Amino acid sequence: MYRHILSAVDFIVLWGDYSMKSGFTNGADADTGSAKASSGKEGKAFLLFETTGNEKIYRHSDSILVSLPEGRKTLTTSWLNGGYREDVRAIFNHTIPKGKHAPKELEGGTVPAYLRIIAERLGVDPNTSSGLLTAANMDNVAIVTKSFRGVEVTAVMTAGIEVNGGRAGDPASYYQEDGSHQFIQGTINMILIIGADLPDYAMARVIITASEAKAAALQQLMAPSKYSAGIATGSGTDMIAVVCDGTSSLTLTDAGQHSKLGELIGKVVIECSHKALEMQSDLSALSQRDMLVRLERFGITEVDYWKVASGLNGANRKAAFLKVLREMGKNPVLVSATASVLHIVDEISWELVPETAGRKIAISVMKGLPAVLGIDDNIPFNELTDEKDSVIDNWVRVTAWMAKNCEHTGLCEQEKD
Repeated sequence: MYRHILSAVDFIVLWGDYSMKSGFTNGADADTGSAKASSGKEGKAFLLFETTGNEKIYRHSDSILVSLPEGRKTLTTSWLNGGYREDVRAIFNHTIPKGKHAPKELEGGTVPAYLRIIAERLGVDPNTSSGLLTAANMDNVAIVTKSFRGVEVTAVMTAGIEVNGGRAGDPASYYQEDGSHQFIQGTINMILIIGADLPDYAMARVIITASEAKAAALQQLMAPSKYSAGIATGSGTDMIAVVCDGTSSLTLTDAGQHSKLGELIGKVVIECSHKALEMQSDLSALSQRDMLVRLERFGITEVDYWKVASGLNGANRKAAFLKVLREMGKNPVLVSATASVLHIVDEISWELVPETAGRKIAISVMKGLPAVLGIDDNIPFNELTDEKDSVIDNWVRVTAWMAKNCEHTGLCEQEKD
């Protein structure tokens, strides 16, 4: 019932009632829609999905289990049977119980011992299993499959980044000594199943392509790092498992971006990342259409806005100010202007544009707000802006004044409409 045919057939899987809708396409590509799993009864598992290669994906109460036929080759970042293996028959993604902050707090006292315990509870052999760990809820798993001319790539992913999003090169959280390890919540875990045979070096290349695709998805969402003002490239605890079919008559040796396999990997990972992040972290294109959300990356909060606003002309009514600020922050034009200004800030930090020139252009964008917003042009820009101050400071002063004095610009009327 759950298998889909590897051809030009497109299946949309509706997990709520396990129904399938099929239709035919004209091209050689075939996709399945992403999926959100429904919860099963405690201690029981049900089949979520089956690939054309007979890899079966099961949903347990706190785990996703991928059962592998014989002849599969795996490359994983797991503590349990990690690295390159040819004897792994099951891979699982497991939610760590809440309140666990160190390996010694887990059953077994170490991560490998804990994974062996979980494998046994899932009914698989710990000696031929590999496991990933996360704090994400398994209700929020996303599954995406794409295929081309007999090559099928399936991504199974959970993604939490609201706490632990980070950018490569950010300040470290700890220095590992004597084997010590810290659990930091927030993880993007992915299992990639490839319906072809790959040599071990090509499987390693899959990890590079998948990691680049994950970073691209986070860039598209402007996901903030929690450890710097940068855009996140992942979390500090991300894990991955790559599976390929060693029994396949089709051997592929290139998983890079120029290959069709690399394209498929990129597409499934980007789409799967978007779906999983929206379900687990409420991170989506829609949630990012907010000036205040965009400014969080730079440490700007409503508290900072009120601190600035309270020193500007106008009545100091905090509740009224914050209400207008929140409504104003969702104005699509203002969000677009915010994105433009913040990108200038990024380019200054990357040394792509000189700081003085960047500040001058950013202030010119601010001075153009009345025209693009269609409001009265009586904002005292000469008092609010200073090219010697940072772009962010100037932006906060200008938009704080607009929110506090919205009745003088006509902006309040727009928000009511």
